[in-house]
Amino acid sequence: MGVPGAGLAKGLAVTLKTMTRRSHTHQYPDVAPDLPPRSRGVIALLTENCTVCMLCARECPDWCIYIDSHKEEVVVPGAARPRQRNVLDRFDIDFSLCMYCGICIEACPFDALYWSPEFEYAEYDIKNLLHDKEQLGEWMATVPAPPAHDPHGEPAKEEATAAKRAGGDAPGAPPARPPRAPR
Repeated sequence: MGVPGAGLAKGLAVTLKTMTRRSHTHQYPDVAPDLPPRSRGVIALLTENCTVCMLCARECPDWCIYIDSHKEEVVVPGAARPRQRNVLDRFDIDFSLCMYCGICIEACPFDALYWSPEFEYAEYDIKNLLHDKEQLGEWMATVPAPPAHDPHGEPAKEEATAAKRAGGDAPGAPPARPPRAPR
């Protein structure tokens, strides 16, 4: 067994050591915090890309995404019959339920949802944390541009496939192996 009170002495030593250091207080409301460029703050919506496929709402573990739509006929010249397309009527996210996991952003096949670094959207009433498509669309202005591709990195699969079909190598790709000799 150890010396009685050794834990208390260690705790007091840590307390005394931190008491002598200067504190690093950030004056938040007056001074904006210096956040990393790709911070996850709130989810933004690019309405033009949304096809109302409902994948984001189905994959959401909290069921905090509400989507309503209607079908509209589009007449295409030269087509045998008019086509139908979904029109987005309502896209709401209840941020009082959202756990900011990002599954909806990953599930969206049409890049309609993005992370925005915006984080100042506090409300006095919890009912006001239900944000509609207009508010989500306004946050698209704060979404940073994607990082540039590494010129020395591996090319995308699409680029490599297109280059092979064209008969050349993709830029940055390793040279193609010569065909094997028949045995």
